[in-house]
Amino acid sequence: MQNEKCKVQSAKWLVLGRWPGPSRAGPHAEPVEACRTSPCGGPISLPPITCYLLPVTLCLHPRILWLKFTCIDREKRPAYNPNSMEIGKLPHELLDRLISRAKLDARVIVGPMVGEDAAVIDFGPTLLVAKTDPITFATERIGWYSVNINANDIAVTGADPKWFLATVLLPECAKEEIAVEIMDQILSACDELGMSLVGGHTEITYKLDRPIVVGCALGEVKKGDLITTGGAKIGDAVILTGGIAIEGTALLAREAAEHLLSQGVAEETIEISRNYLTEPGISIVRAAAFARRSGRVNSMHDPTEGGLATGLFEVAVAADVGLEIDFERIPVLPETEEICRALKLDPLGLIASGSLLLTVDPADAGRVAASLTAEGIVASAIGAVVDKENGLKLIIAGKRTDLPKFPRDEVARFFSERG
Repeated sequence: MQNEKCKVQSAKWLVLGRWPGPSRAGPHAEPVEACRTSPCGGPISLPPITCYLLPVTLCLHPRILWLKFTCIDREKRPAYNPNSMEIGKLPHELLDRLISRAKLDARVIVGPMVGEDAAVIDFGPTLLVAKTDPITFATERIGWYSVNINANDIAVTGADPKWFLATVLLPECAKEEIAVEIMDQILSACDELGMSLVGGHTEITYKLDRPIVVGCALGEVKKGDLITTGGAKIGDAVILTGGIAIEGTALLAREAAEHLLSQGVAEETIEISRNYLTEPGISIVRAAAFARRSGRVNSMHDPTEGGLATGLFEVAVAADVGLEIDFERIPVLPETEEICRALKLDPLGLIASGSLLLTVDPADAGRVAASLTAEGIVASAIGAVVDKENGLKLIIAGKRTDLPKFPRDEVARFFSERG
């Protein structure tokens, strides 16, 4: 039997259910046994499995993902390469080495550097702020995600996010409805934030196994009002809005609900966590706007991949300072705590979009925190900026220890280890 739309034999298809599927796929996959029905509805049968399966393409259905596989003989599967990089951001040292080679013209105020959320370019009376970021973890609401994540990085510079461009890459068997749904999400999110979709690119992409959206946001800020990650000053109070880890918790609840149930996480916890995207929400645009109007905010940063710990590290690197953070003052959301405990993940390394990191002049810290709280935005003073020689320290029960490092985000580690 052949699927007429996709032009592939049914025997090449395997149904896995919601992604990530229960079966391991890839160069280190285990043999797979369950093959039930094809995407075109007919039953399929396969000879005894003596191969490993490598995903080639993906068909999307509102409830099911159909993966087409190429069979690789056990003896011929790709060899594991111990020198390959982990899933997630490039190592900071490598990234710094790569971007330091960029040549910048005189109008570039902030160029590529570790820790800074966006580029800043002199446009005469105002500064243009630009940011691009892909959405690679999420599959649900990916268009909405893309707008909000990129807008956050504009907002932390003190700028207003105004324009958005999107590159939408779809797998070979994606239906028209998927393109419509993603575009509806992008337009809805732009409307919520007062932004305009002004361009981008769309295509069906060879060998892609899921939709990818790469967003680019642009904003404007007046000269003199720019805030950078590297603006943190010794003596500043470190303030965190919301709690950790909003986005990571929502992702795990949405993409791994069955596994969470199997690990004893309550259905109510999973449902609450799924709604973290909107309550408390992953947008920090409003929080950044209130904060910058409330007092002398010297630095703002959006902790994303690698969680709060990586966000703090990026502030320290960008500003060339040290940090002392009081562990007991870090607000960990209750659902995050339960899910991380069940999956043996560390909340400090879980992707943390939805929280805003600020360093504030100590004389204004109380006023900024009170202003945010009055607007319904939880704000917690979690530490202070110190001299670089003091390092990056976490204070637990009165004892100083090194701030933990996360070479890859805990969400990425979870999905990678599950295969």
